[in-house]
Amino acid sequence: MSDTGDWPHDPDGEKGSEGMRKYGHAVLAKKIDEEEDFPLSAEEYVAEYGDDPIRISSEQVASVEEIFEGVDQEEFEDFVEFHQVLGEAMRENGYWSYEGSEQFVDA
Repeated sequence: MSDTGDWPHDPDGEKGSEGMRKYGHAVLAKKIDEEEDFPLSAEEYVAEYGDDPIRISSEQVASVEEIFEGVDQEEFEDFVEFHQVLGEAMRENGYWSYEGSEQFVDA
């Protein structure tokens, strides 16, 4: 995790996580125009947003580039595929802080 003072903008500001209302995957997805950006090149996405900070949790911030280091896919055909591939990579690499409501419910 990099020092938050090195980011091109505040990870909790309007360009980052919209005042801490959105974290991780949601911040990555909001950078995409679902109607116009697909198919989406992972390389072009990282070239445009790579330095942007993504608030993963209240204690963790990572750059888009750091998150995409775990993404092997070069292109996404649609928004659903982007979500699925990115979500899987984020879970595998420690960039996913929420695993579902069932973890909070006693069985």
